[in-house]
Amino acid sequence: MFAQLVNMRIGIGRIGQTSMPSRARARALRVAGFLMLGLCLPVAALAATVNDVRMWAGPENTRLVFDISGPIEHSVFTLRSPDRVVIDLKNARLQRAPRGLDFSQSVVRKLRSAKRNQHDLRMVLDLKDKVRPKSFLLKPTQQYGHRLVIDLQDTRVRAKPKVARHSTPQGKHAPRDVIIAIDAGHGGDDPGASGRRGTREKHVVLAIARQLEKLIKKEPGMRPVMIRKGDYYLGLRKRMQKARELQADLFISIHADAFRNGRARGSSVYVLSQNGATSEAARWLAESENNADLIGGVSLDDKDDLLRSVLLDLSQNATIAASLDVGSKVLHELGSVGRLHKKRVEQAGFAVLKSPDIPSILVETGYISNRHEERKLRDRHYQHKLAKAMLRGVRRYFAQNAPPGTRLAMGEQRHVIKPGETLSGIAQRYRVTQLALRSANRLRSSRLRVGQVLRIPVL
Repeated sequence: MFAQLVNMRIGIGRIGQTSMPSRARARALRVAGFLMLGLCLPVAALAATVNDVRMWAGPENTRLVFDISGPIEHSVFTLRSPDRVVIDLKNARLQRAPRGLDFSQSVVRKLRSAKRNQHDLRMVLDLKDKVRPKSFLLKPTQQYGHRLVIDLQDTRVRAKPKVARHSTPQGKHAPRDVIIAIDAGHGGDDPGASGRRGTREKHVVLAIARQLEKLIKKEPGMRPVMIRKGDYYLGLRKRMQKARELQADLFISIHADAFRNGRARGSSVYVLSQNGATSEAARWLAESENNADLIGGVSLDDKDDLLRSVLLDLSQNATIAASLDVGSKVLHELGSVGRLHKKRVEQAGFAVLKSPDIPSILVETGYISNRHEERKLRDRHYQHKLAKAMLRGVRRYFAQNAPPGTRLAMGEQRHVIKPGETLSGIAQRYRVTQLALRSANRLRSSRLRVGQVLRIPVL
């Protein structure tokens, strides 16, 4: 091609000597010259650029995101003594040294970089412990350009043994609390929707989730567990899996909607659609590790294909019905706080709702793309009101559908005072207030006597 350009330039020169106007001939010569110069530029001029490095540390893995100018060839490998992860980027350069990275909560100790082979870039992650690295490229979206993602799985995290849901480790006859799994949507490099004032969904929903957690902690007979506790990414199926590992009785995923029309507003509640359930059933039955798992406490690994399918369908149909029930109660209570986008529970194939044996709802708290609702969603008082509304709906559901073996299902209990016991200790054990104990038993003081029988109220 270089020879063709040279011939083209010579040809232009010859034509210019006979018929081409002088200005046109000069312009043609400049264009040809620029094309030749472009071919003669060094390879480094065409190198990809690493514009920035961002990092989020979660309880089980650390994610680093490299913002790059375009697609890039890369390789990732580990070294020992000391533990390191090496990232080689072919024909690349670092625009500036990464800033503002907080390594205190991550498995990474330090990030270093250097040129390699004159044209390549090598980045080294000095580690605090061994990790399993995984990398992949992401194409541009509305918010980000090209990205290289490095996930570092902490090998210190042990796989949790699978146990039957609703077991009671305290003892065979000891009642347990109802477990509510609270899932704040998005997180880390997935900010979710954004409002006009720059409000990010991941921050708003985590704040609401924490408000709900505080309220449930005070609720007798209930215990909250947070699926995402900080600003880090967690896969959708990992959220569902974590809820099952925690033996949750209910899964609540909290989000804030967005739409191109800024006038859209109001809260919504979603549960899994039947089509989503059917596709998930096919996936569970196709994967051997799921066949050996538990569906409502029943093992599927020793059943034939037809029986497994029937059991799974029964479990999913019952779960969807329960989800619709609790979803309608939560939606009703949200209507007392603000406007509803839809007056009935909607159904969709959200991956995070696909647990076959845990009633699951997704709450869209409002439209962050609406400037009025964005302002309210940023307000802590309004966040608290939303959390209280969700709790009221959950409370109403479990008042009628308390799982067997739970304190909510057993109704009022009685406790015989033993030597050394105190009112405060008994209140803590049964997760009720001292005031409630005194009121239920008409106690004028906190003094107790051995052998005394106390009524334990269910609030």
